Amino acid sequence: MDSVNKTGKMTEAGNGKGKKAKAEEPAIIPGKREVLTDVVAAEEPFETMEDGIRPIRPEKYEVPASLMGRTFINAFKDFPRNSEPSVRIIPLGGLDRIGMNITAFEYGEDIIVVDCGVAFPEDDMLGVDLVIPDVTYLKQNIDRVRGFVITHGHEDHIGALPYILKEINVPVYATRLTIGIIENKLKEHGLLQTTKRKVVKYGSTITLGAFRVEFIRTNHSISDAAALAIFTPAGIIMHTGDFKVDYTPVLGEPIDLQRFGELGRRGVLALLCDSTNVLRPGFTMSERTVGKRLDGIFEEHPDSRIIVATFASNVDRVQQIIDCAVKYKRKVVVEGRSMVNTIATAGELGYINIPEGTIIDNEMMKEYPDNKLVLITTGSQGEAMAALSRIAFGNHKKIQVKPGDCVILSSTPIPGNEKNVARIMNELSMKGTTVIYENTHVSGHACQEEIKLIYALTRPKFALPVHGEYRHRVRQAELANEMGVPKDRCLVLASGEILELGANHARVDGMVSAQGVFVDGLGVGDVGNIVLRDRQCLSENGLIIVVMTFDRYSNQVVAGPDIVSRGFVYVREAEGLMEQSKIVVEDCLARCQKRNVTDWTKIKADIKDSLSSYIWKNIKRTPMILPIIMEV
Repeated sequence: MDSVNKTGKMTEAGNGKGKKAKAEEPAIIPGKREVLTDVVAAEEPFETMEDGIRPIRPEKYEVPASLMGRTFINAFKDFPRNSEPSVRIIPLGGLDRIGMNITAFEYGEDIIVVDCGVAFPEDDMLGVDLVIPDVTYLKQNIDRVRGFVITHGHEDHIGALPYILKEINVPVYATRLTIGIIENKLKEHGLLQTTKRKVVKYGSTITLGAFRVEFIRTNHSISDAAALAIFTPAGIIMHTGDFKVDYTPVLGEPIDLQRFGELGRRGVLALLCDSTNVLRPGFTMSERTVGKRLDGIFEEHPDSRIIVATFASNVDRVQQIIDCAVKYKRKVVVEGRSMVNTIATAGELGYINIPEGTIIDNEMMKEYPDNKLVLITTGSQGEAMAALSRIAFGNHKKIQVKPGDCVILSSTPIPGNEKNVARIMNELSMKGTTVIYENTHVSGHACQEEIKLIYALTRPKFALPVHGEYRHRVRQAELANEMGVPKDRCLVLASGEILELGANHARVDGMVSAQGVFVDGLGVGDVGNIVLRDRQCLSENGLIIVVMTFDRYSNQVVAGPDIVSRGFVYVREAEGLMEQSKIVVEDCLARCQKRNVTDWTKIKADIKDSLSSYIWKNIKRTPMILPIIMEV
């Protein structure tokens, strides 16, 4: 059992097997980070699956209503259930979009949750900062939730933790760097002392109730990424997390393909595999190829100040930029809060090597010539408030671009961000800088051949594509079928669907809420579709406010109506329209008084109808109309 001695230091833990979490769970001290180093013996505590698949099918099979006309494959054939154990898999996000990855696994009285990420708002989500998962189902079953198991430290896998942990305060299990990044977020939200964290090493396992979870080394665009082997009474479920196969990683070792093969020989019930790059044939290039390209750019621009924009979480990329800076005897300036925090955490934990004196504060830039400086910034996706955007548009207080600068965009625009990135590139070019973006980035996600390799090694009975839009997951289902998974066992789920899965059966057994919750400023969940619809109307058509004052006793109009508009027309150039609108409102009030209408709700509705009809007939616009009645 884990323990903390009197000096507050952690001691190593050993896990038992086959016990419930309450009897099994090691003691955890809130606010402390623990390291799990135990490796469970090779014997499998659960009954392994037979390779054979029964060909029996029910005489009648009804496709669930939620799947009618949706899946290209005959998914979810209702295989005979018999008395075999089954596990429930509930994706609460991460399907139908890129981001907000979170999946619950349930067996008996135990639930574990893999990842807890955010999604970034779409164009029509005006004013929304983030979208976090709807965890209503977890809150309803909070006594059964044993913990969050995190695959890696990207926002779409950890970003929602500070919001969800306020409602579901259970332990968080992850690798060392991932826990370090999570701790930065918890500090910002004041949750560090109340959240239980555990560091898990590759090859180690944790026991959470009926589940036993093993962390397996993978490669990704951030260090310490892990795949998960989830051992359940129903069989082994493999979750790849975000991954690629990189035989020459910048830091650490290549993906542990041997372990994937070992588990495949023992029998894998289901594989949940990353679908992001499934449309791309071949293999994803190694991260080291970017280092060679960066080195060439540094060599080609010996007299320029170099500015490199990349993802803050891409520690390996930052390491290669720093290596180039050291090689060409340049000082490094880091801009962007997330970049500063990530580099500080990675440096503290030993995931990045920065020679002493290499990084300087931006206040010291004036002490060095341009050809001795490298700036590493956030904002490679064109974010309006990120460092690169502020530098490009002259809004940064301490850094301005100048002719002769070399700007490297070391990333690929995420779908939807292309216009923002192009806008910044144009702005930088107009200011005389050289903008380089070709061959300066490689993906952290597996392409088709790597995905095929994982299927060949694991040989799963069922394929459950995850982490991608619908078209991505459909393509992976086809790929899985090509690799030998029967077509009716390639399951394309939707977020919220409950999949009941056994050794020889799979079926959708209901739905849970999984629509996503909007975060706007400090408000969580207080903005919904109605508010967004109003914002959309305001942004497209503007607002007209009609103000009038009624006598409390006679209900007569004593002042107004006065009309105020915002975002509708320029009043000085549309005085005739505004005067006529006032007359329309006065006529409407007169009709209401003539009919003895005293209900304010009815009066407001009549004013909105009359005024909107007049405006539409004259200028074909539909502004939001807001009547306000005051009483004296």
